[in-house]
Amino acid sequence: MTPTPPPAAPLVTPAPRRDPGTPRDLIGVGIGPFNLSLAALAHPLTTLDTAFYDPHPAFHWHPGLLIDGATLQVPFLADLVTLADPASPWTFLNYLRAHDRLYPFYFSERFHIPRTEYDAYCRWVSDRLPTLHFGHHVDTIRWNPERALFEVEFTRTGPDGEPGPTGRALAKNIALGIGTAPHVPDPLRPLAADPTVPVHHSADYLTHRARLLAADHVTVIGSGQSGAEVFLDLLRHRPPGRERLHWLARTEAFAPMEYSKLGLEHFTPDYTHYFHDLAEPVRDTLVPRQWQLHKGIDTETISAIHEELYRRTLHGGWPDAVLTPGVTVRTAGRVATTRVELHLEHAQQSTRSRLTTDAVVLATGYRERPLTPLLAELTPHLRHDASGRLRVDRHQRLVLAPSLGATGRHLYVQNAERHTHGVGTPDLGLAAWRSATILNSVTGKNPYPLPARTAFTTFGLSRPAPVGPVGELTLTPLKEAR
Repeated sequence: MTPTPPPAAPLVTPAPRRDPGTPRDLIGVGIGPFNLSLAALAHPLTTLDTAFYDPHPAFHWHPGLLIDGATLQVPFLADLVTLADPASPWTFLNYLRAHDRLYPFYFSERFHIPRTEYDAYCRWVSDRLPTLHFGHHVDTIRWNPERALFEVEFTRTGPDGEPGPTGRALAKNIALGIGTAPHVPDPLRPLAADPTVPVHHSADYLTHRARLLAADHVTVIGSGQSGAEVFLDLLRHRPPGRERLHWLARTEAFAPMEYSKLGLEHFTPDYTHYFHDLAEPVRDTLVPRQWQLHKGIDTETISAIHEELYRRTLHGGWPDAVLTPGVTVRTAGRVATTRVELHLEHAQQSTRSRLTTDAVVLATGYRERPLTPLLAELTPHLRHDASGRLRVDRHQRLVLAPSLGATGRHLYVQNAERHTHGVGTPDLGLAAWRSATILNSVTGKNPYPLPARTAFTTFGLSRPAPVGPVGELTLTPLKEAR
């Protein structure tokens, strides 16, 4: 007789109603993977009163890019909590256990899980945390000097995003995790904004996939992982010899992501601290030079694309697919009713041409959502760097004016600090460590001890104590050998 599998863990009972005038210890704005990690690690800290708000009706992670076969680019250990607390009930392995899937996962020998599975895992966690409040759009955050607290004003939203009643909450600390937004290059912005024109960001790929597959000719723009996955999916579903695909990229090559063991140490807390301590001009030159650490394509996807293209040559001829790096889109416009004309320039050749296509997919990445609108009323209290960006300290806290900073209240940021913390900022592998850093700071204790060392690489020279007066070097005379 086959035993009945254990039921999935029941939903957590919602938190009891409370006096809205009582301040929270921490309010999170936005519920993406990073603030979800923070909420999960905060959950067992019973003396910490937290709440997290998000305008969406439920958790979803990049739903337009959950393409069949696409995997995370980080190991499953980079879940919401494991690298800070492997005994947490919110680990990915416990999610598998709750669904009676531990043995199938064990025998699958997966280190990189499908994106759809990561999304399902995060939704499993979000359904069970009582501190999450979906359908709450935070409108503004202001400072209440009389109570020395932050005021968070929000609007409740319906399932379709329609605004409802407003509310207010008080907080001692805020964690801003509003995430990133799809980036559309300026030449293509007017076309992408017109719903009648088939120009779509890859973030919405699955929404428009049927229309794209039916188009006679499709152009994909962007050389990163998303562009590669979209191109591969389109290629696999087009008839041999009639693929009618173009893949354009601004980079000089369809390059693999740096995935060597020592290269990956750029995504450790050690490197994050090293990067933060560098001078601002040095940090600004480093980030664009490190694009291959996070904007390349994983080698498995590159191999799959080449294998699919090669397979289509077995019976003679070449697939009708053009892959061209080193190209930028200068301008774009409509042709007839629905077609799109792209004006291209090749940097190395100094040549220009035109490409007419029936649909365009913009795999052009994401940009940090600006915090300025949300923090407009706090502007006098915020400190900026020489480029006008918000300053962030080592503990993920915005640097505030001394008068506000002296109160012990803080604004924390998640995935809005690449200019101060480096390429690891959006990496899921640092989510649990960053959440632990924030919670240790908020509590003033050490509920999550942080590792003393995380990389074999030493990123820089140690700074010896000064010897003698500044500018002088004290030398010890050598003794003559006898």
